Amino acid sequence: MLLSPPRAKALRILFAALAAAVSVLAVWLLVAVNLFYYPQTAAEPGRADAVVVLAGAAPERLPVGRELVRDGYAPILALSTTNTPGNAVTDTVCTYFAGPAVRCFSPSPLSTRGEARAIARLAADNGWEEIIVVTSTYHLVRAEANISQCSNVRVRMVASEPELSPGQWLGRFVEETGGVLAAFIRPACATPIG
Repeated sequence: MLLSPPRAKALRILFAALAAAVSVLAVWLLVAVNLFYYPQTAAEPGRADAVVVLAGAAPERLPVGRELVRDGYAPILALSTTNTPGNAVTDTVCTYFAGPAVRCFSPSPLSTRGEARAIARLAADNGWEEIIVVTSTYHLVRAEANISQCSNVRVRMVASEPELSPGQWLGRFVEETGGVLAAFIRPACATPIG
């Protein structure tokens, strides 16, 4: 069966559009894997004034932060509290063990942007020049971008390793792509705090 010239042209346009969409999707997926699954981090975090653990995924992030303090990378553990289910372990530590070596802060709003502003204020108030920030692998790029927009403190990122299914990773890739784009389109802070 031969197609009429207008139908053949429409079919060629449709296939070209489909090929372009698949190509864009493949490039995005490649970039997302490199940014959010295999992000660039330093082999050794080095000595810092504090280890800051971002909220969410507390069972995964908090042990990494505690280990860094225990191993002598910093004398202070700063924890983001949210009173949300994903942060219950950290919130409990803040309720019962806050003190000079464990500092707790509540970001407002409860977002990476809010955490970036709170961390900048905490660093300025305490005279911190270098911090280690712990968050999930997929969240490193966005968190570093937001914190760097809000503070002149030297930030070294350390990843905690989430256990996610392929579908969950894909969801994180989508969410983090939007978050990173938002961080550059609308910075968390117009000028650094402190």
